[in-house]
Amino acid sequence: MAVPKRKTSKARRDKRRYSVWKLELPSLVKCPQCGEYKRTHRVCGNCGYYKGKQVIKKEA
Repeated sequence: MAVPKRKTSKARRDKRRYSVWKLELPSLVKCPQCGEYKRTHRVCGNCGYYKGKQVIKKEA
């Protein structure tokens, strides 16, 4: 069986793994109804529209 010749240091190990856990910013798009920025594939929190249909009734 293959056995490591030397112990891998914490710094070397973590350098190899640093890019795995990066958090990505959520992608934002403009709502076609009101123009506010919202997350993709979600109901607009400002106007309540999703895919051109009113899903949530909002008071003006």
